Amino acid sequence: MLRRDNHVVKEASSGRELLDDIGPSGARLVVIGTRLADLSPAAVVRRIRVFDATRHVSVLALLPATEGAALESEVTEAGANAVLRRPLDRELLESWISRLLAVPRRVDTRVAVQAQVVGTPHTGNTGSHFYGLTRNLSTNGMLLASPVPLESALELDLEFTLPGTTSRLKAMARIVREADIEWPYRGYGLEFILVPPGTLDAIEDLISHSDPPIDGRAPDSTHGIHSTIRRDDWVYEILQPIRRQERWQTEIRRAPRESWRPGTAGPFYVVEAGSQDAALAAARAFLTRLP
Repeated sequence: MLRRDNHVVKEASSGRELLDDIGPSGARLVVIGTRLADLSPAAVVRRIRVFDATRHVSVLALLPATEGAALESEVTEAGANAVLRRPLDRELLESWISRLLAVPRRVDTRVAVQAQVVGTPHTGNTGSHFYGLTRNLSTNGMLLASPVPLESALELDLEFTLPGTTSRLKAMARIVREADIEWPYRGYGLEFILVPPGTLDAIEDLISHSDPPIDGRAPDSTHGIHSTIRRDDWVYEILQPIRRQERWQTEIRRAPRESWRPGTAGPFYVVEAGSQDAALAAARAFLTRLP
């Protein structure tokens, strides 16, 4: 299949040989089995995910049907995008390869998306979930604005919605870096380590219908603010609506009244409606209902 589509296919007999070649060759997909001479499959995947030059490569692990569930779990937790069992179903294999080749090709296509996220640390404790906001999104991960501090390398089960979707999308992600986001939120760069096909389709559809980022624009003296509302000790900024497919989103930001300056507020909430005016009205209504 790969050669038919004019991909260059190379083989490696050891994990070290494989790791040395991924970056220089610009590989987009690594397929690993269980017979590397020097490293276990999980060790190879962990090393791929550690380095900036290789971490965005898609990884497909192929395991024998007789292999225990422990190895599959270990490879998945190390960061493999997918694990399939031999003997392989040809249609399933080609479907996964097509999807995994699409991820690194579009990893730099990142669009601004403001949407609610429910995150749960991947520890089995369902009572420890938190609510956050996406700041931007790609097929490889998202920038998360979290109201609570999160540990480095923590794995999260995510549920979120996107413009144009009615159901919650699910994914599993790992925190790979901290990011600068204005108070009261903390910013974290998340890398997807497991994305169900339906979620990947929705993200790719959003990216394909989004306007490309425009570079070199003059600074916006309004900081994108449509209006402000003062309530008690807080100043709330209602930003200009942004079109997402057939809907409009308006972000609400918040800062302490004493220290507020235009553009210094941090993310607080996002509303969505069918028109610009309706989105602005929904934002004002939300702030009116605040206790």
